[in-house]
Amino acid sequence: MKEEVALEELQEIVVKCKKCRRLVAYLREVEQHKPRRYKDWDYWSRPLPSFGDPDSRLLIVGLAPAAHGGNRTGRMFTGDRSGEWLFGTLHHFRLANQPNSFRRDDGFSLKDCYITATLRCAPPKNKPLPEEIEHCRPYFLEELALLKKVKVIIPLGQIAFSQTLRSLREKGVGIPPLPFGHGKVYLLQNGQTIITTYHPSQQNTQTGKLTQPMFDKVFEMAKETLKAQS
Repeated sequence: MKEEVALEELQEIVVKCKKCRRLVAYLREVEQHKPRRYKDWDYWSRPLPSFGDPDSRLLIVGLAPAAHGGNRTGRMFTGDRSGEWLFGTLHHFRLANQPNSFRRDDGFSLKDCYITATLRCAPPKNKPLPEEIEHCRPYFLEELALLKKVKVIIPLGQIAFSQTLRSLREKGVGIPPLPFGHGKVYLLQNGQTIITTYHPSQQNTQTGKLTQPMFDKVFEMAKETLKAQS
């Protein structure tokens, strides 16, 4: 399949990216000072490729890899608490073949779902600089062009939401100013639907800002939207 090959080629380019000197240096620093519990890990310490079903109708957009999660394991959301929430929910809704993933070679796979991120490298203090996001934008724009069957987009958190809107506008989709909030549903002029959610970070899940029923509801709405369009 042409698009699948193109997606694989794009991820090979992503992994070799060194546009952001601050992030390149930070990833090196993280690996040199890894926690004792991960002392036997050979950290990925490179930009992360996106992954999932190339024929997916559902696209999930994260913010950035965790320094000791995806940056360690080499796959987005793999090996961190946010991933436990996300993957458990995807499995519940039959979008993943298992409820969690700890290594990129553990057989975890997605069905009718694709995961990407606003930023491909773990940033210091989880706070990317505007220019770092801009350096990553061309990769996301290319994915939007290649993932031709996407009908529903779920950005995880406000930054992913705002950056998704900006990228879609760059692709020529007319989108008025849209407020962020959990569980909002926006039908775009290109036929795609955006459903918003708070990010499943520990800061949100441990404080109760995001509960499991709240997160489940977002994916229920996504499944209902896809069913209505099929």
